[in-house]
Amino acid sequence: MSGTLTNNLSREKIQQLLTAVGSETTEDTTQIEATEYDWHQPHYFNSDQLSKLDDFTEKVATAVAEKFAHLCHSDFNVTITSTTQHFADEFLNHPSNGEQSDYYLTFGTDQDHPCGLISIPPQTAVIWATQLLGGSESEEDSGRDLSQLEESLLLDIASAVVEAVSDSYDNHDFLPARSIVRGRLPLELQGVEELCKITLGVRKADLENSSEAHLLIPCRRLEPVVGKTTQADDEFSAEDISKAILDRLQQISVSVTAQLASTVLAFEEIVNLQVDDVLLLDKKINEPIELIVEGLTVLHGWPGKSAGKHAVVITGHQDPICQKRQMETSKPSCNTSQSVNLIAGT
Repeated sequence: MSGTLTNNLSREKIQQLLTAVGSETTEDTTQIEATEYDWHQPHYFNSDQLSKLDDFTEKVATAVAEKFAHLCHSDFNVTITSTTQHFADEFLNHPSNGEQSDYYLTFGTDQDHPCGLISIPPQTAVIWATQLLGGSESEEDSGRDLSQLEESLLLDIASAVVEAVSDSYDNHDFLPARSIVRGRLPLELQGVEELCKITLGVRKADLENSSEAHLLIPCRRLEPVVGKTTQADDEFSAEDISKAILDRLQQISVSVTAQLASTVLAFEEIVNLQVDDVLLLDKKINEPIELIVEGLTVLHGWPGKSAGKHAVVITGHQDPICQKRQMETSKPSCNTSQSVNLIAGT
């Protein structure tokens, strides 16, 4: 090494070294914009499919308005208040509110095996039944129990809503159940099953206040509406799945470093290094270099050239698992010397 090594580091040398390695922490002001993602909510449909779902719900709203106008002989405005996705647990674990529980009418292509339902809150049930009778509801009537006649009328209205959904759903003929039920959710669901909740706002044209009802349909039942196709799990064997995972893993980019060798220097020697100084490495020129992947040596090779660039010719392989175990069991030594690795390239 050029120059004479001093026994003591000058304050200037120490300051230069600390500046080079970064002795002070700096605040990272970089801001990364990310879309909020709620893991408690399902994301069954992508943005394009959600757009098609909106088109479907608008068709449903128009059809429901026509059904109400026909039944009640008056004009109605029906809007989609919201379209949201939920896990079934959210409804299965919801406690029943006794007398204030909703009225339910299930529907499906088979009445004995429903695939969805319409949920009608008590206040809405009173309003709809009263409007069908040609009367006007009052605040005192809000939430009261329906009479047998009113419940029969509510069945007619709810069935008309189901018909509106069926008319908007191509190639499906949904049949409403034979009776309205109240209390427990009358739909067999699995805890992690994804459901779509469509909230309808129904308002009579000459009134200011609107009533709400909800359509609850498993997301998978709406796949034809949004153009989503899925293949059954049993179409894929374990071998097919393993191959697909392996093919995907093989496409992942991994950084590979070619390391010539390393050496150990005293702290004082590092500070006094200058241009044209020569460092002796811990390998001879007839020893192979190492190829390191994610901190583990997995290959050996020799320096070479290809297309005018430095290259490495692979000559051997080393089991990274065994090397990792050796690293975990080895005890680190404590000294004041610093290790210097010379990197040939990546």
